[in-house]
Amino acid sequence: MTKQKVLLIDDEENVCELVSLYFDRAGYEVITATDGADGIEKARQNRPDIIILDLMLPGMDGLDVCKEVRKSSNVPIVMLTARVDEVDRVLGLEIGADDYVTKPFSPRELLARVKAVLRRAAYVPNPDEQQVLNLPGIAVSRISREVIVGDRKVDLTPKEFDLLWYLASNRNRVFTREQLLEQVWAYQEFYGDERTVDQLIKRLRRKIENNGSPCRITTIWGVGYKFEIREPVII
Repeated sequence: MTKQKVLLIDDEENVCELVSLYFDRAGYEVITATDGADGIEKARQNRPDIIILDLMLPGMDGLDVCKEVRKSSNVPIVMLTARVDEVDRVLGLEIGADDYVTKPFSPRELLARVKAVLRRAAYVPNPDEQQVLNLPGIAVSRISREVIVGDRKVDLTPKEFDLLWYLASNRNRVFTREQLLEQVWAYQEFYGDERTVDQLIKRLRRKIENNGSPCRITTIWGVGYKFEIREPVII
């Protein structure tokens, strides 16, 4: 069986050595790059199955590398960041990263994240599963990954779409943040930052909820969130 290729772009030699050793033992082929330009070139040459990308790189930083890769490829990207500022993590997800891991990290945690992202990327629809949701004011297609709100197409990041699909296909059911992290992020083991869910919900609401829209993502205080269709108020 052909090994899946992991491209690691990180300027810290000890990180490259640790990740390469751990992932090699787990059955992956690891390719390393120590700066952004080299990483972009190796992504083009090697066509990796996933990229692990450090945010803080010399010269071209991780965000710029992510933008450049996204111009020609939808390869899954997991970002590594030493920055604890929430804005940096959210920005990374908005420009096309699929997940992030904060430094310092355990290679076990990183491997779990990578496996989860690769599982999502390899998803093949089951013919018996529902693939299109036609709801009041919004249509969601799992096949084309398109969302239509009213008469306009709305662009969602991969994770925003996954979260919307999960909530909308389980409408009126309340989920805790931990449940959403486990189901939407598909972690075999829970390594969660629950604020990630809150930030993604905020962005999703801005994109799909209009004034008077019957479809809403409702906050259930002290519990979590649910997707619901509100009946119009007749005066």
